[in-house]
Amino acid sequence: MGVPKMRHMLHFRNWTGEELLNLVKKGLDVKQNPSRYVRALKGKTLAMVFQKTSTRTRGSFEAGMTQLGGHAIYLDWRTTNFVLADVRDETRCLDKYADIIMARLLRHADLEKMAGVSRVPVVNGCCEKYHPTQVLADLLTMYEIKHRLMDTRLVYVGVHNNVCNSLIEGCTKTGVDITAVTPETNQPSIDAELLAAAEKTGLYRKTLNLREAAKDADFIYTDSWVDMEFFLDPKFEKEKKGRINLMTPY
Repeated sequence: MGVPKMRHMLHFRNWTGEELLNLVKKGLDVKQNPSRYVRALKGKTLAMVFQKTSTRTRGSFEAGMTQLGGHAIYLDWRTTNFVLADVRDETRCLDKYADIIMARLLRHADLEKMAGVSRVPVVNGCCEKYHPTQVLADLLTMYEIKHRLMDTRLVYVGVHNNVCNSLIEGCTKTGVDITAVTPETNQPSIDAELLAAAEKTGLYRKTLNLREAAKDADFIYTDSWVDMEFFLDPKFEKEKKGRINLMTPY
C-alpha cells in the first residue's frame, strides 16, 4: 500500500462533501467518546503560528492536542524569525520539529507559501479569506442537533467575510441549503470562484430580506460585524460606526 497523499486544509476547495461529512462524524465521536482518543496523537507535535491574535483558536487547538495525547507549541509571529525571513524558509525549519502546522495569518497568500514547501500538513486557523476550522465546528454542531446535514437550512446574516466564505463552501459541499443576508462585504474576502461554484449547486442564494430568509431556517448564524482591526486602530472609528449603523436593523 502506498503512502497516503498529504492533505492541507487551507479551505475546502480540495475536499469533497463526503470527506467533510466524515470529518464531522469523527469529531462528534471524539466529543462523545473522549476516552477512546486519549492516545490518538501520542508523540505528535502541533506547531501553532499566530500572526493574528486569538483566544479561542489557541485555546481550542492547544487543549485539543493535550486531550488527544499530543503536544502543542505556541509561536507568536512577532517573537520568531517569521518577521525577518521568507515565510517559506521559516516553514522549512518549522516542519522539522512538528507533525502538523496550524497558522493564523493575515494573508492567505502566505498560507499558500507555507503549504507549498511544508513536508507536514498545514491547517488554516484563519486568514482574510477563509476560516475552515471554525466552520467544521459549526457543521458538527448542526449535525449533532439535526442528525444530518443534507437538506438542512442555514441563514447567515452579517458581513460577507472569511467565515461566510467557508460556510458557503462547507454547506454547499455537504448538502446544506445556505442563504446569505449580507448588506456589507469585506473586500479582501471576495472569492468569485468559490461563489460561482456554490451557485452551481443550487444550494446557495443571497437576499437582504432577513424575515423571509429566516422563515424556514433550521439555524441562523452571525459573525462579528466589526473587524478586530477596527477596534485596534483609531483611524477605523468612522468605518466602525458606519458598519454598526448598517447592520443594526438586522
